[in-house]
Amino acid sequence: MLLGYDLGSSSIKATLIRAQTGEVVASATYPKQEMSMISKKPGWAEQKPDDWWTNIKNATQELLLKSRTPKDRIQAIGISYQMHGLVLVDEEQNVLRPSIIWCDSRAVEIGKKAFHDLGGEFCLENYLNSPGNFTASKLKWVKDNEPETYERIYKAMLPGDYVAMKMTGEINTTTSGLSEGIFWDFRSKSVADKLLSYYGIDPNILPDIVDTFSAQGQLTAKAAKELGLSEGTKICYRAGDQPNNAFSLNVLNAGEVAATAGTSGVIYGIMETPEHDPLSRVNTFVHVNHAKKKERYGVLLCVNGTGILNSWLQKNLVEGATYDDMNEMAMQAPIGADGLSFIPFGNGAERIMENNDTGARLSGLNFNRHNQSHILRAGQEGIVFALNYGFNIMKEMGMEINTIRAGHANMFLSPLFREAFANVTCAKLELYNTDGAQGAARGAGIGSKVYANYEEAFKGLKSIETVEPSPALFGAYEDAYENWLKNLNI
Repeated sequence: MLLGYDLGSSSIKATLIRAQTGEVVASATYPKQEMSMISKKPGWAEQKPDDWWTNIKNATQELLLKSRTPKDRIQAIGISYQMHGLVLVDEEQNVLRPSIIWCDSRAVEIGKKAFHDLGGEFCLENYLNSPGNFTASKLKWVKDNEPETYERIYKAMLPGDYVAMKMTGEINTTTSGLSEGIFWDFRSKSVADKLLSYYGIDPNILPDIVDTFSAQGQLTAKAAKELGLSEGTKICYRAGDQPNNAFSLNVLNAGEVAATAGTSGVIYGIMETPEHDPLSRVNTFVHVNHAKKKERYGVLLCVNGTGILNSWLQKNLVEGATYDDMNEMAMQAPIGADGLSFIPFGNGAERIMENNDTGARLSGLNFNRHNQSHILRAGQEGIVFALNYGFNIMKEMGMEINTIRAGHANMFLSPLFREAFANVTCAKLELYNTDGAQGAARGAGIGSKVYANYEEAFKGLKSIETVEPSPALFGAYEDAYENWLKNLNI
Protein backbone atom coordinates (compact mmCIF):
# COMPACT_ATOMS: atom_id res chain seq x y z
CA MET A 1 0.00 0.00 0.00
CA LEU A 2 1.13 3.55 -0.79
CA LEU A 3 -0.17 6.66 0.98
CA GLY A 4 -0.42 10.07 -0.65
CA TYR A 5 -1.31 13.42 0.89
CA ASP A 6 -2.43 16.49 -1.04
CA LEU A 7 -2.19 19.68 1.02
CA GLY A 8 -4.39 22.29 -0.64
CA SER A 9 -5.51 25.67 0.61
CA SER A 10 -9.09 24.38 0.88
CA SER A 11 -8.56 20.95 2.43
CA ILE A 12 -6.23 18.00 2.97
CA LYS A 13 -6.84 14.84 0.96
CA ALA A 14 -5.31 11.50 1.92
CA THR A 15 -5.46 8.52 -0.44
CA LEU A 16 -4.32 4.95 -0.10
CA ILE A 17 -3.62 2.98 -3.29
CA ARG A 18 -2.80 -0.66 -3.87
CA ALA A 19 0.74 -0.66 -5.23
CA GLN A 20 0.33 -3.68 -7.50
CA THR A 21 -2.67 -2.32 -9.43
CA GLY A 22 -2.80 1.42 -8.75
CA GLU A 23 -6.35 0.89 -7.47
CA VAL A 24 -7.64 3.38 -4.91
CA VAL A 25 -8.37 1.57 -1.66
CA ALA A 26 -9.82 4.58 0.17
CA SER A 27 -9.68 8.38 0.34
CA ALA A 28 -10.52 10.93 3.01
CA THR A 29 -10.74 14.71 2.94
CA TYR A 30 -10.56 17.01 5.93
CA PRO A 31 -11.97 19.42 6.94
CA LYS A 32 -15.39 18.86 5.43
CA GLN A 33 -15.80 22.61 4.89
CA GLU A 34 -13.10 24.73 3.25
CA MET A 35 -10.17 25.74 5.45
CA SER A 36 -10.28 29.40 6.35
CA MET A 37 -7.77 32.01 5.30
CA ILE A 38 -6.56 34.90 7.44
CA SER A 39 -6.75 38.19 5.53
CA LYS A 40 -5.85 41.09 7.81
CA LYS A 41 -5.44 43.47 4.88
CA PRO A 42 -6.64 43.52 1.27
CA GLY A 43 -4.48 41.19 -0.83
CA TRP A 44 -3.19 39.24 2.18
CA ALA A 45 -3.77 35.51 2.63
CA GLU A 46 -2.37 33.40 5.46
CA GLN A 47 -3.05 30.02 7.04
CA LYS A 48 -1.80 28.39 10.21
CA PRO A 49 0.52 25.44 9.51
CA ASP A 50 -0.59 23.82 12.76
CA ASP A 51 -4.10 23.65 11.26
CA TRP A 52 -2.69 21.77 8.27
CA TRP A 53 -1.16 19.23 10.62
CA THR A 54 -4.40 18.83 12.58
CA ASN A 55 -6.31 18.22 9.34
CA ILE A 56 -3.68 15.74 8.13
CA LYS A 57 -4.10 13.77 11.36
CA ASN A 58 -7.90 13.80 11.05
CA ALA A 59 -7.80 12.79 7.37
CA THR A 60 -5.39 9.94 8.17
CA GLN A 61 -7.55 8.60 10.96
CA GLU A 62 -10.64 8.69 8.73
CA LEU A 63 -8.70 6.99 5.92
CA LEU A 64 -7.50 4.17 8.14
CA LEU A 65 -11.00 3.66 9.49
CA LYS A 66 -12.46 3.50 5.98
CA SER A 67 -9.82 1.19 4.53
CA ARG A 68 -9.33 -1.07 7.56
CA THR A 69 -5.73 -1.36 6.37
CA PRO A 70 -3.17 -2.49 8.96
CA LYS A 71 -0.72 0.38 9.39
CA ASP A 72 2.29 -1.86 8.86
CA ARG A 73 1.17 -2.56 5.27
CA ILE A 74 1.81 1.06 4.23
CA GLN A 75 5.14 0.95 2.41
CA ALA A 76 5.80 4.65 1.74
CA ILE A 77 4.31 8.14 1.92
CA GLY A 78 4.22 10.91 -0.70
CA ILE A 79 3.39 14.59 -0.19
CA SER A 80 1.87 17.12 -2.58
CA TYR A 81 1.41 20.68 -1.35
CA GLN A 82 0.15 24.15 -2.24
CA MET A 83 3.00 25.98 -3.95
CA HIS A 84 4.73 29.29 -3.16
CA GLY A 85 3.82 29.43 0.54
CA LEU A 86 6.28 30.48 3.24
CA VAL A 87 6.64 28.64 6.57
CA LEU A 88 9.14 29.87 9.17
CA VAL A 89 10.40 27.86 12.14
CA ASP A 90 12.92 28.36 14.94
CA GLU A 91 15.61 25.86 16.02
CA GLU A 92 13.05 23.89 18.05
CA GLN A 93 10.91 23.60 14.89
CA ASN A 94 8.24 25.89 16.30
CA VAL A 95 6.27 27.88 13.73
CA LEU A 96 7.02 31.59 14.11
CA ARG A 97 4.06 33.11 12.27
CA PRO A 98 1.17 32.02 10.02
CA SER A 99 2.17 30.88 6.55
CA ILE A 100 1.99 33.52 3.83
CA ILE A 101 0.32 31.40 1.16
CA TRP A 102 0.32 31.31 -2.63
CA CYS A 103 -2.42 33.89 -3.34
CA ASP A 104 -1.05 36.53 -0.93
CA SER A 105 -0.08 39.71 -2.85
CA ARG A 106 1.90 41.68 -0.28
CA ALA A 107 5.33 41.07 -1.82
CA VAL A 108 4.49 42.17 -5.37
CA GLU A 109 6.33 45.50 -5.17
CA ILE A 110 9.35 43.87 -3.50
CA GLY A 111 9.67 41.46 -6.42
CA LYS A 112 9.17 44.19 -9.00
CA LYS A 113 11.95 46.28 -7.45
CA ALA A 114 14.30 43.28 -7.40
CA PHE A 115 13.52 42.62 -11.07
CA HIS A 116 14.38 46.24 -11.88
CA ASP A 117 17.49 46.50 -9.71
CA LEU A 118 19.02 43.15 -10.64
CA GLY A 119 18.01 43.62 -14.26
CA GLY A 120 15.21 41.93 -16.15
CA GLU A 121 17.59 40.17 -18.51
CA PHE A 122 19.64 38.79 -15.61
CA CYS A 123 16.57 37.54 -13.71
CA LEU A 124 15.03 35.88 -16.74
CA GLU A 125 18.27 34.24 -17.84
CA ASN A 126 19.15 32.97 -14.36
CA TYR A 127 15.81 32.46 -12.60
CA LEU A 128 13.53 32.15 -15.71
CA ASN A 129 11.11 34.38 -13.80
CA SER A 130 10.79 37.72 -12.13
CA PRO A 131 11.22 37.36 -8.34
CA GLY A 132 7.65 38.64 -8.38
CA ASN A 133 5.36 37.61 -5.57
CA PHE A 134 7.10 34.29 -5.00
CA THR A 135 8.41 32.81 -1.75
CA ALA A 136 11.79 34.57 -1.75
CA SER A 137 10.05 37.95 -1.98
CA LYS A 138 7.64 36.97 0.81
CA LEU A 139 10.64 36.14 2.99
CA LYS A 140 12.09 39.57 2.23
CA TRP A 141 8.76 41.11 3.29
CA VAL A 142 9.07 39.41 6.68
CA LYS A 143 12.65 40.66 7.01
CA ASP A 144 11.57 44.23 6.30
CA ASN A 145 8.31 44.31 8.24
CA GLU A 146 8.73 41.79 11.06
CA PRO A 147 12.45 42.00 11.96
CA GLU A 148 11.97 40.38 15.38
CA THR A 149 10.38 37.36 13.74
CA TYR A 150 13.05 37.27 11.06
CA GLU A 151 15.85 37.20 13.64
CA ARG A 152 14.36 34.05 15.19
CA ILE A 153 14.21 32.11 11.90
CA TYR A 154 16.19 28.89 11.74
CA LYS A 155 14.75 27.64 8.44
CA ALA A 156 12.37 29.00 5.80
CA MET A 157 10.32 26.30 4.11
CA LEU A 158 7.57 25.58 1.65
CA PRO A 159 4.31 24.04 2.94
CA GLY A 160 5.34 20.51 1.88
CA ASP A 161 8.68 20.89 3.65
CA TYR A 162 6.79 21.74 6.83
CA VAL A 163 4.59 18.64 6.55
CA ALA A 164 7.65 16.45 5.98
CA MET A 165 9.33 18.10 8.99
CA LYS A 166 6.34 17.29 11.20
CA MET A 167 6.51 13.68 10.05
CA THR A 168 10.25 13.10 10.21
CA GLY A 169 11.80 15.80 12.39
CA GLU A 170 14.12 16.58 9.45
CA ILE A 171 14.10 19.81 7.44
CA ASN A 172 14.84 19.48 3.74
CA THR A 173 13.50 20.52 0.35
CA THR A 174 13.88 19.70 -3.36
CA THR A 175 15.37 21.49 -6.34
CA SER A 176 11.89 21.71 -7.85
CA GLY A 177 10.69 23.33 -4.64
CA LEU A 178 13.53 25.83 -4.57
CA SER A 179 12.79 26.79 -8.18
CA GLU A 180 9.13 27.50 -7.38
CA GLY A 181 10.20 29.92 -4.64
CA ILE A 182 12.73 31.65 -6.98
CA PHE A 183 15.50 30.33 -4.75
CA TRP A 184 17.18 28.51 -7.69
CA ASP A 185 19.64 29.75 -10.31
CA PHE A 186 19.09 27.72 -13.47
CA ARG A 187 22.35 28.89 -15.07
CA SER A 188 24.68 28.01 -12.17
CA LYS A 189 22.44 25.08 -11.10
CA SER A 190 22.67 26.21 -7.49
CA VAL A 191 20.89 28.34 -4.91
CA ALA A 192 20.08 31.86 -6.16
CA ASP A 193 22.85 33.55 -4.15
CA LYS A 194 22.69 36.89 -5.96
CA LEU A 195 18.98 37.35 -5.28
CA LEU A 196 19.40 36.28 -1.66
CA SER A 197 22.34 38.66 -1.28
CA TYR A 198 20.27 41.50 -2.77
CA TYR A 199 17.51 40.71 -0.27
CA GLY A 200 20.04 40.45 2.57
CA ILE A 201 19.07 36.84 3.28
CA ASP A 202 21.58 34.23 4.46
CA PRO A 203 21.43 31.16 2.14
CA ASN A 204 21.82 28.93 5.22
CA ILE A 205 18.22 29.78 6.08
CA LEU A 206 17.18 27.37 3.30
CA PRO A 207 16.84 23.62 3.94
CA ASP A 208 19.18 20.99 2.58
CA ILE A 209 18.27 19.51 -0.81
CA VAL A 210 16.98 15.97 -1.35
CA ASP A 211 15.84 14.28 -4.55
CA THR A 212 12.14 14.49 -5.40
CA PHE A 213 11.94 10.68 -5.62
CA SER A 214 14.00 9.46 -2.67
CA ALA A 215 13.92 8.41 0.96
CA GLN A 216 13.56 11.87 2.54
CA GLY A 217 13.12 10.75 6.14
CA GLN A 218 10.94 8.43 8.17
CA LEU A 219 8.10 8.80 10.64
CA THR A 220 9.24 9.56 14.16
CA ALA A 221 7.63 7.77 17.07
CA LYS A 222 5.74 10.97 17.96
CA ALA A 223 4.42 11.56 14.43
CA ALA A 224 3.52 7.91 13.98
CA LYS A 225 1.48 7.97 17.18
CA GLU A 226 -0.34 11.16 16.17
CA LEU A 227 -1.13 9.85 12.69
CA GLY A 228 -1.90 6.27 13.68
CA LEU A 229 0.82 4.96 11.36
CA SER A 230 3.96 2.85 11.89
CA GLU A 231 7.15 4.41 13.16
CA GLY A 232 9.85 4.27 10.52
CA THR A 233 7.53 4.52 7.49
CA LYS A 234 9.50 6.43 4.87
CA ILE A 235 8.54 9.66 3.10
CA CYS A 236 9.74 9.07 -0.46
CA TYR A 237 8.27 11.85 -2.61
CA ARG A 238 7.48 15.54 -2.36
CA ALA A 239 6.30 18.04 -4.98
CA GLY A 240 4.29 21.23 -5.36
CA ASP A 241 0.66 20.70 -6.31
CA GLN A 242 0.96 21.67 -9.98
CA PRO A 243 4.11 19.68 -10.84
CA ASN A 244 2.51 16.84 -8.89
CA ASN A 245 -0.78 17.20 -10.75
CA ALA A 246 1.14 16.89 -14.00
CA PHE A 247 2.96 13.87 -12.62
CA SER A 248 -0.33 12.29 -11.50
CA LEU A 249 -1.49 12.51 -15.15
CA ASN A 250 1.78 10.98 -16.43
CA VAL A 251 2.77 14.33 -17.94
CA LEU A 252 6.53 13.98 -17.98
CA ASN A 253 7.82 14.76 -21.48
CA ALA A 254 8.09 17.72 -23.81
CA GLY A 255 4.78 18.75 -25.37
CA GLU A 256 2.66 17.02 -22.73
CA VAL A 257 0.27 19.31 -20.84
CA ALA A 258 -1.82 19.06 -17.67
CA ALA A 259 -4.63 21.26 -16.38
CA THR A 260 -6.42 21.79 -13.09
CA ALA A 261 -9.35 23.98 -12.14
CA GLY A 262 -9.73 23.98 -8.37
CA THR A 263 -9.51 27.11 -6.23
CA SER A 264 -7.04 28.35 -8.84
CA GLY A 265 -6.85 27.27 -12.47
CA VAL A 266 -3.60 26.05 -14.00
CA ILE A 267 -2.23 24.85 -17.31
CA TYR A 268 1.19 23.24 -16.90
CA GLY A 269 3.24 22.09 -19.89
CA ILE A 270 6.62 20.37 -20.20
CA MET A 271 9.64 21.61 -22.16
CA GLU A 272 13.16 20.19 -22.54
CA THR A 273 14.86 23.58 -22.52
CA PRO A 274 14.66 26.34 -19.89
CA GLU A 275 12.49 28.92 -21.67
CA HIS A 276 10.89 32.03 -20.19
CA ASP A 277 8.21 34.59 -20.97
CA PRO A 278 9.79 38.07 -21.34
CA LEU A 279 7.10 39.55 -19.06
CA SER A 280 7.11 36.63 -16.59
CA ARG A 281 3.35 36.20 -17.03
CA VAL A 282 3.79 32.43 -17.06
CA ASN A 283 6.53 30.81 -15.02
CA THR A 284 9.10 28.08 -15.53
CA PHE A 285 10.16 25.68 -12.79
CA VAL A 286 12.15 22.45 -12.46
CA HIS A 287 9.79 19.54 -13.15
CA VAL A 288 9.67 16.51 -10.86
CA ASN A 289 11.51 14.17 -13.25
CA HIS A 290 14.24 16.65 -14.18
CA ALA A 291 17.70 15.05 -14.44
CA LYS A 292 21.13 16.22 -15.58
CA LYS A 293 21.05 14.12 -18.72
CA LYS A 294 17.30 14.43 -19.28
CA GLU A 295 16.22 17.95 -18.44
CA ARG A 296 12.53 18.64 -17.86
CA TYR A 297 11.00 22.04 -17.11
CA GLY A 298 7.41 22.84 -16.25
CA VAL A 299 5.85 26.03 -17.63
CA LEU A 300 2.95 27.12 -15.44
CA LEU A 301 0.17 29.59 -16.06
CA CYS A 302 -2.08 30.28 -13.10
CA VAL A 303 -5.42 32.06 -12.78
CA ASN A 304 -6.09 32.63 -9.08
CA GLY A 305 -9.79 33.36 -9.59
CA THR A 306 -11.12 30.00 -10.78
CA GLY A 307 -13.10 27.64 -8.54
CA ILE A 308 -13.23 30.42 -5.98
CA LEU A 309 -15.36 32.42 -8.45
CA ASN A 310 -17.77 29.50 -8.85
CA SER A 311 -17.87 29.13 -5.06
CA TRP A 312 -18.57 32.85 -4.68
CA LEU A 313 -21.45 32.62 -7.16
CA GLN A 314 -22.91 29.67 -5.25
CA LYS A 315 -22.79 31.53 -1.95
CA ASN A 316 -24.00 34.87 -3.21
CA LEU A 317 -26.14 34.29 -6.29
CA VAL A 318 -27.78 30.87 -5.95
CA GLU A 319 -27.56 30.00 -2.26
CA GLY A 320 -28.73 26.44 -1.67
CA ALA A 321 -28.02 25.27 -5.22
CA THR A 322 -25.50 22.49 -5.76
CA TYR A 323 -22.73 22.80 -8.32
CA ASP A 324 -24.65 20.36 -10.53
CA ASP A 325 -27.68 22.65 -10.28
CA MET A 326 -25.50 25.61 -11.24
CA ASN A 327 -24.09 23.74 -14.25
CA GLU A 328 -27.59 22.96 -15.50
CA MET A 329 -28.68 26.57 -15.04
CA ALA A 330 -25.59 27.85 -16.85
CA MET A 331 -26.29 25.63 -19.86
CA GLN A 332 -29.66 27.33 -20.34
CA ALA A 333 -27.84 30.45 -21.55
CA PRO A 334 -26.27 30.60 -25.04
CA ILE A 335 -22.54 30.53 -25.80
CA GLY A 336 -21.20 33.96 -24.95
CA ALA A 337 -23.96 34.52 -22.36
CA ASP A 338 -25.71 36.98 -24.68
CA GLY A 339 -22.84 39.47 -24.55
CA LEU A 340 -22.15 39.18 -20.81
CA SER A 341 -18.47 38.85 -19.81
CA PHE A 342 -17.03 37.89 -16.42
CA ILE A 343 -13.45 38.94 -15.68
CA PRO A 344 -12.44 36.44 -12.95
CA PHE A 345 -9.39 38.16 -11.44
CA GLY A 346 -10.74 38.67 -7.93
CA ASN A 347 -8.39 36.57 -5.82
CA GLY A 348 -5.24 38.69 -5.50
CA ALA A 349 -2.52 39.68 -7.94
CA GLU A 350 -2.61 37.70 -11.18
CA ARG A 351 0.65 36.67 -12.82
CA ILE A 352 -0.77 36.66 -16.35
CA MET A 353 -1.77 40.26 -15.66
CA GLU A 354 1.89 41.05 -14.84
CA ASN A 355 1.24 40.67 -11.10
CA ASN A 356 -1.44 43.37 -11.05
CA ASP A 357 -4.52 42.97 -8.87
CA THR A 358 -7.12 44.01 -11.43
CA GLY A 359 -10.10 42.66 -9.50
CA ALA A 360 -13.12 40.83 -10.88
CA ARG A 361 -15.93 42.47 -12.80
CA LEU A 362 -19.06 41.69 -14.76
CA SER A 363 -19.29 43.59 -18.05
CA GLY A 364 -22.22 44.11 -20.42
CA LEU A 365 -25.00 43.44 -17.90
CA ASN A 366 -28.45 44.27 -19.27
CA PHE A 367 -31.33 44.19 -16.79
CA ASN A 368 -33.83 43.36 -19.54
CA ARG A 369 -31.94 40.38 -21.03
CA HIS A 370 -29.76 38.76 -18.42
CA ASN A 371 -30.66 36.43 -15.55
CA GLN A 372 -28.93 33.95 -13.24
CA SER A 373 -28.21 31.53 -16.07
CA HIS A 374 -26.33 34.17 -18.06
CA ILE A 375 -24.23 35.15 -15.05
CA LEU A 376 -23.39 31.54 -14.21
CA ARG A 377 -22.41 30.79 -17.79
CA ALA A 378 -20.38 33.99 -18.03
CA GLY A 379 -18.55 32.92 -14.87
CA GLN A 380 -17.50 29.53 -16.27
CA GLU A 381 -16.64 30.97 -19.67
CA GLY A 382 -14.68 33.81 -18.05
CA ILE A 383 -12.45 31.29 -16.27
CA VAL A 384 -11.84 29.41 -19.53
CA PHE A 385 -11.10 32.66 -21.38
CA ALA A 386 -8.59 33.72 -18.71
CA LEU A 387 -6.86 30.33 -18.95
CA ASN A 388 -6.78 30.62 -22.75
CA TYR A 389 -5.24 34.08 -22.46
CA GLY A 390 -2.33 32.53 -20.56
CA PHE A 391 -2.35 29.47 -22.83
CA ASN A 392 -1.56 31.70 -25.80
CA ILE A 393 1.48 33.09 -23.94
CA MET A 394 2.77 29.52 -23.57
CA LYS A 395 2.35 28.99 -27.32
CA GLU A 396 4.37 32.15 -27.95
CA MET A 397 7.21 30.52 -25.98
CA GLY A 398 7.30 27.70 -28.52
CA MET A 399 5.18 25.09 -26.74
CA GLU A 400 3.22 22.91 -29.18
CA ILE A 401 0.00 21.72 -27.61
CA ASN A 402 -2.58 19.38 -29.12
CA THR A 403 -3.85 17.44 -26.11
CA ILE A 404 -4.42 18.51 -22.51
CA ARG A 405 -4.93 16.03 -19.66
CA ALA A 406 -6.93 16.77 -16.52
CA GLY A 407 -8.35 14.92 -13.57
CA HIS A 408 -12.12 14.46 -13.60
CA ALA A 409 -12.65 16.85 -10.70
CA ASN A 410 -13.57 20.40 -9.65
CA MET A 411 -14.54 22.65 -12.59
CA PHE A 412 -13.87 19.82 -15.04
CA LEU A 413 -16.94 18.09 -13.63
CA SER A 414 -19.02 20.68 -15.50
CA PRO A 415 -19.98 19.63 -19.07
CA LEU A 416 -20.21 23.30 -20.04
CA PHE A 417 -16.72 24.02 -18.70
CA ARG A 418 -15.28 21.02 -20.56
CA GLU A 419 -16.95 22.03 -23.82
CA ALA A 420 -15.82 25.64 -23.53
CA PHE A 421 -12.27 24.61 -22.57
CA ALA A 422 -11.81 22.28 -25.56
CA ASN A 423 -13.31 24.69 -28.08
CA VAL A 424 -11.61 27.85 -26.88
CA THR A 425 -8.14 26.25 -26.61
CA CYS A 426 -8.74 24.11 -29.74
CA ALA A 427 -7.08 21.22 -27.90
CA LYS A 428 -8.34 17.71 -27.25
CA LEU A 429 -9.19 17.35 -23.55
CA GLU A 430 -8.58 13.97 -21.90
CA LEU A 431 -10.01 13.33 -18.43
CA TYR A 432 -8.49 10.75 -16.09
CA ASN A 433 -9.40 8.91 -12.90
CA THR A 434 -6.73 10.54 -10.76
CA ASP A 435 -5.96 13.45 -8.47
CA GLY A 436 -3.09 14.99 -6.53
CA ALA A 437 -3.23 12.56 -3.61
CA GLN A 438 -3.07 9.57 -5.96
CA GLY A 439 -0.14 11.20 -7.74
CA ALA A 440 1.69 11.65 -4.43
CA ALA A 441 1.10 7.98 -3.60
CA ARG A 442 2.47 6.89 -6.98
CA GLY A 443 5.44 9.20 -6.49
CA ALA A 444 6.14 7.51 -3.16
CA GLY A 445 6.11 4.19 -4.99
CA ILE A 446 8.84 5.39 -7.35
CA GLY A 447 10.87 7.02 -4.58
CA SER A 448 10.74 3.86 -2.46
CA LYS A 449 11.54 1.66 -5.48
CA VAL A 450 8.28 -0.24 -5.10
CA TYR A 451 7.95 0.69 -8.78
CA ALA A 452 10.90 0.07 -11.05
CA ASN A 453 9.91 2.82 -13.49
CA TYR A 454 7.21 5.32 -14.44
CA GLU A 455 5.41 2.79 -16.62
CA GLU A 456 4.81 0.54 -13.62
CA ALA A 457 3.62 3.48 -11.54
CA PHE A 458 0.92 4.47 -14.04
CA LYS A 459 -0.53 1.12 -14.94
CA GLY A 460 -3.69 2.00 -12.97
CA LEU A 461 -4.20 5.34 -14.74
CA LYS A 462 -7.25 5.31 -17.02
CA SER A 463 -8.84 7.82 -19.37
CA ILE A 464 -12.54 8.15 -18.59
CA GLU A 465 -13.63 10.76 -21.14
CA THR A 466 -12.29 12.67 -24.15
CA VAL A 467 -13.73 15.99 -25.33
CA GLU A 468 -12.82 16.94 -28.89
CA PRO A 469 -13.09 20.50 -30.19
CA SER A 470 -16.15 20.90 -32.43
CA PRO A 471 -15.80 22.97 -35.63
CA ALA A 472 -19.52 23.75 -35.36
CA LEU A 473 -18.87 25.65 -32.11
CA PHE A 474 -15.61 27.42 -33.00
CA GLY A 475 -17.26 30.57 -34.37
CA ALA A 476 -19.52 31.17 -31.38
CA TYR A 477 -16.72 30.62 -28.86
CA GLU A 478 -14.28 32.74 -30.86
CA ASP A 479 -16.78 35.63 -30.86
CA ALA A 480 -17.37 35.21 -27.12
CA TYR A 481 -13.62 35.19 -26.42
CA GLU A 482 -13.08 38.32 -28.55
CA ASN A 483 -15.86 40.06 -26.60
CA TRP A 484 -14.19 38.99 -23.33
CA LEU A 485 -10.85 40.36 -24.52
CA LYS A 486 -12.53 43.66 -25.39
CA ASN A 487 -13.99 43.85 -21.89
CA LEU A 488 -10.64 42.88 -20.35
CA ASN A 489 -9.47 46.23 -21.73
CA ILE A 490 -5.69 45.93 -21.42
